[in-house]
Amino acid sequence: MKNKEKTPKIRKNHGFMKTMRDVFKTPSAKLGGILFALMVIGAVFAPLIAPYSPTQPDYMHVNSAPSALHIFGTDSLGRDIFSRLLYGARYSLTLGIIAAVFGNACGVAVGSIAGFLGGRADNFLMRLCDVWAAIPGTLLSILVSATLGPGFVNTVLALSVAGVPYGARMVRGMTLAERTKEYLEAAETINCPKYRIIFSHLLPNVISPTLVSTTMAIGGTIANAAGLSYLGLGIQPPTPEWGAMLSEGMSVFRSYPHMMIFPGLTIGICVLAINLMGDGVRDAMDPKLRD
Repeated sequence: MKNKEKTPKIRKNHGFMKTMRDVFKTPSAKLGGILFALMVIGAVFAPLIAPYSPTQPDYMHVNSAPSALHIFGTDSLGRDIFSRLLYGARYSLTLGIIAAVFGNACGVAVGSIAGFLGGRADNFLMRLCDVWAAIPGTLLSILVSATLGPGFVNTVLALSVAGVPYGARMVRGMTLAERTKEYLEAAETINCPKYRIIFSHLLPNVISPTLVSTTMAIGGTIANAAGLSYLGLGIQPPTPEWGAMLSEGMSVFRSYPHMMIFPGLTIGICVLAINLMGDGVRDAMDPKLRD
């Protein structure tokens, strides 16, 4: 029998896995990833981890200090703060991620259309973004939230609008740089539809910096969501949301500081973890910072 020739195995280039390894190459990014993963695990498995119900009052243990029975203490209704923080991660993380992604996606759409079409469309969209960006983001979120009212969807919209003009400007600049490339001229030569040129050819080449800005925006959006809830404009009690818990503890901070300290620390650690991961994403996707 003839020996069968072994065909060499072609090793696939796992670009995504390589990028992930580059993201967590630095110790700070690893620390951020571990902290964020722990928070996500706590949010997903909150019913299994939480020792108590997040909404059920316990009038026998009202305003209890941290102890073996309640490691983070209880609030003014006797609800376990640790359990409420676990369940609150579901709302706070979801708000931050969805609002940051939606806001940056709108910015990408506006910026790519303005940069590709140019002319009057570009001038109109950029002047609109100038007026939009002239209003401070926090103030704009407060105005939108106060107009639409509290609620999950309305809070997402209120948090999303602030980041649209900045994402649009960034993508427009990259689109103008890509606009003169030969592959776009070739696509126009064969009468490729404009929407297909934008979404199939242009956006894949400008999406990497957008991913970095989106990752960096999640932490700030979570902090802004907590701020809206702190002002009574975001998620409303008795829903366990970090900002709402911070607001509840404000009035009794001097007597029961644990009611404000633990939600505040949780928000700070979450924002720090996401920013550390954002630095890793930036370093991995920026060619100038690669080894």
